[in-house]
Amino acid sequence: MATPSLLLLLADGRFPAGAHAHSGGLEAAVAAGRVTDLVTLEAFLAGRLATAGLVGAAFAAAAHRTAMPETVGSAHPARSGVLADPAVRSQALARLDAELDARTAAPALRAVSRRQGRALLRAGRAIWPDAPFADLPATPGGAHQPLVLGLLCAAAGLSRVETATIAAYGTVTGAASAGVRLLGLDPYRVQALLVGLADACDGTAADAARAADDPPERLPAAAAPLADIHAEIHATWEVRLFAS
Repeated sequence: MATPSLLLLLADGRFPAGAHAHSGGLEAAVAAGRVTDLVTLEAFLAGRLATAGLVGAAFAAAAHRTAMPETVGSAHPARSGVLADPAVRSQALARLDAELDARTAAPALRAVSRRQGRALLRAGRAIWPDAPFADLPATPGGAHQPLVLGLLCAAAGLSRVETATIAAYGTVTGAASAGVRLLGLDPYRVQALLVGLADACDGTAADAARAADDPPERLPAAAAPLADIHAEIHATWEVRLFAS
């Protein structure tokens, strides 16, 4: 099956949503001496995929479901789906936003997620002005990034699994790219790490897409307490290369 061009465009780090400015917590982990080389970077990426990657992908898929109900197992069900009722979607998105907020223990990470959501929303409104972005909750700071991503992917006609794949992929590629800059690693070998994580990324996306059928309070809640601590410390730095 051919990969849709829109999936590639939305997963591309050059998509104008500001992802390049974030290291996914790697900058703080490097400063703490916990990531120093390719071996420790690989462990960091695998851990990030299993925690933030799974949670973010599940919530993106659940947000997608509010706009484009579908059967997970079908090939491209979103392309023939029926939009959900706006009032129902608005309530569902508000529940998702609150549940994701509860799963994001560090205030710094909550702020980053909402900041990235605002950046992605600006791009989404410019590209798909008719998408139901108005149904996102009017919370201070804006909606969390995975929710915006879910609606954006639905507007692009991508399936729920494709949406979860973009979300999971983004949690490791940004940090991997930051590893090249922060540690001076060989970019070819870092890319090889990502190739080695491809199956795990696909598996995470599939798990997340299936979980999206559950009520918001039952969505994945995998956590990384040390990453939360690092995020709070990183937010206090006066000089840093990345925003997070």
